[in-house]
Amino acid sequence: MSTQAVNVHSAGWRDYYELTKPRVVMLMILTSVIGMLLATPGMVPLDVLILGNLGIALCAGAAATVNHVVDRHIDVKMARTNNRPVARGRVEPQKALGFALFLGCIGMTILLGFINALTAWLTLFSLLGYAVIYTMFLKRATPQNIVIGGLAGAAPPLLGWVAVTGDIHGHGLLLALIIFAWTPPHFWALAVHRRDEYAKAEIPMLPITHGEHYTKVHILLYTFMLLAVSLLPFATAMLGWIYLLGAVILGLGFLYWAVEMLRGKNPKAGMETFKYSIIYLMALFCIMLLDHYLVALPTSGV
Repeated sequence: MSTQAVNVHSAGWRDYYELTKPRVVMLMILTSVIGMLLATPGMVPLDVLILGNLGIALCAGAAATVNHVVDRHIDVKMARTNNRPVARGRVEPQKALGFALFLGCIGMTILLGFINALTAWLTLFSLLGYAVIYTMFLKRATPQNIVIGGLAGAAPPLLGWVAVTGDIHGHGLLLALIIFAWTPPHFWALAVHRRDEYAKAEIPMLPITHGEHYTKVHILLYTFMLLAVSLLPFATAMLGWIYLLGAVILGLGFLYWAVEMLRGKNPKAGMETFKYSIIYLMALFCIMLLDHYLVALPTSGV
């Protein structure tokens, strides 16, 4: 007990920063920024670009903090998460929840006051979807937790789009659909690699409930789905040939790692696939932006 008290007392700003899962939030904000830029043929107003992404980031950080609190008993059982601030007692659960409430309120205030109500409410639904529906219920209830919960994680580019336009457009939904299709192979690859830890924590991830081979087959199937979905921005004339080329090359790379996992000859294939999936998403959205300014804009301006 005394050790935990020392840990709580010694909590610093880095512990609270870690509660927000900054790497995850940075990836989300990358897609949100690009969603904003794709929504307009010109430049996004600076106040919308800064305040919109700040509000979205704060709400995402609030949801991540709630995840730390709810999963603290699970986190201590897994090597990947056992040093998290709440799990280790450096930050008390009540203080973490207060921090989450503070971040969420500030984020919503910014979105409501300086962006638009639709962006604010969609962001709130996304926050609740991840922090409450996924973290508190789906994660422990079904091996399809990632598939269903992926709806919340897919929202950032749509939020960025709505922050600029004030309405929901099919192209913005298409950006969210890409992340929705990307989420299962991304997380299942990690789940295969960390299967024993998830089993110890009694989380019903697909490799535990249905076996590794079944999961690897579904990773491959979802990767094919992702490749098909990623071609839709070209098929709908949202983006041009630069994007098409990049999407095909990146998609084939993802397929390579999915097949490598299924072959089962590389013990590190799960983690390598997980790492590649992050590179894939970042690169795909950056190529969208490149195409938007080099190809789509001159064509649309004619």
